[in-house]
Amino acid sequence: MEKSDLLQQLRIDRSEPAPRVRGGGAWVAGALVALLVAGLAGGGWWWLRGAKAVEVELATAQAPTAGGSGPLAVLQATGYVTARRQATVSAQITGTLTDVLIEEGEHVDQGQVLAHLENTAQKAQLAQAEAGYKAAQAQLAQIAAQLAQSRRDVARAEELVGRKLVSKQAVELARTQVEAQSAQLESQRRQVEVAHAGVAGAQVQLDYCTVRAPFAGVIIAKAAQPGEIVSPLSAGGGFTRTGVGTIVDMDSLEVEVDVNESYINRVVAKQGTEAILDAYPDWKIPGHVIAIIPTADRGKATVKVRVALDQKDARIVPDMGVRVSFLEAASKEAQAAPVVPKGALVPAASIVQRDGKSVVFAFEGDRARLRSVTPGQAYADLRLVEGIVAGTRVVRDPPAELVDGARIAARAVSK
Repeated sequence: MEKSDLLQQLRIDRSEPAPRVRGGGAWVAGALVALLVAGLAGGGWWWLRGAKAVEVELATAQAPTAGGSGPLAVLQATGYVTARRQATVSAQITGTLTDVLIEEGEHVDQGQVLAHLENTAQKAQLAQAEAGYKAAQAQLAQIAAQLAQSRRDVARAEELVGRKLVSKQAVELARTQVEAQSAQLESQRRQVEVAHAGVAGAQVQLDYCTVRAPFAGVIIAKAAQPGEIVSPLSAGGGFTRTGVGTIVDMDSLEVEVDVNESYINRVVAKQGTEAILDAYPDWKIPGHVIAIIPTADRGKATVKVRVALDQKDARIVPDMGVRVSFLEAASKEAQAAPVVPKGALVPAASIVQRDGKSVVFAFEGDRARLRSVTPGQAYADLRLVEGIVAGTRVVRDPPAELVDGARIAARAVSK
């Protein structure tokens, strides 16, 4: 066949009219276009949603050791750090402050001067008492000298009466004078003691004008300034201070927690504890139970428990929030033949509920994979679970919108 014949066959015959599309066909075509646009829009939205990764914090599941991670936590409770030895220091008398020698955060020793009060009147009273004491002593010396002379006179009179040179009446008068002066001397001695006590009392009143630290500690509050009036009693309305400052003995810090009365049977005296401060969540402080206060709060249905901190540190300050785990020591049989628990330890916060089941979200590639787990024993802030192996990276505190297969990005990794 010639080339020209082939081209002729490929040529379109425009002599016949093109078929028209009726109204129904146009509607079908419009619907197809709308579906196509909607599909493209939905696919774009789905692509954008899948492309955006959710930022999460990850943690690594740990392998439990023999006997678990030490003693088991049988109970957890929250409370606050308190000071067993704390005092708001005030003056013994009402007076005006002349100077205040403390500032917040300053360490003071026992007996250290904290403030002074106006003491002009007290100094005058002390000077008056000392003068009275000296006068009483001088009077005592005078009476003692007179008594000595009277005794010599009696001795001479007794010698002369033997020689009939004086009468017996004169001797008796001399003896009476000696007895009277002896009684006067004893009375003056008591007056000297009274004057001495007056000096001591005036000295005490003067010492009250100096405010001293009752024990060593740290100043946590400065309550008054020079020129203000302080009083041990609440008087004078808002113009009178009842304290100069507050001192805390940092060595007496302990923890007070409220334990639900339904679980107080799990707590005993001297029981081991582990405290975690809200300010330092990665710092575990060992301790032990001091005492269980033998009364319940009927409003909160709790019992107060005092817990001692076995480690002292400057970072621990009063009124800090703290979470305490009460530990149960392992039995002697378990210590002799320790058994490694099955499963892995994950943060308790990584375990969430989905469709009534306990699950965790494992980090695989860049996706979150839902894994069903069986929670077991709690170890402080960790939880033993079965269903994943040690080394698996899990999402800590999974958000409610996180689903299986969602893209995630690690914000931070912690052990």
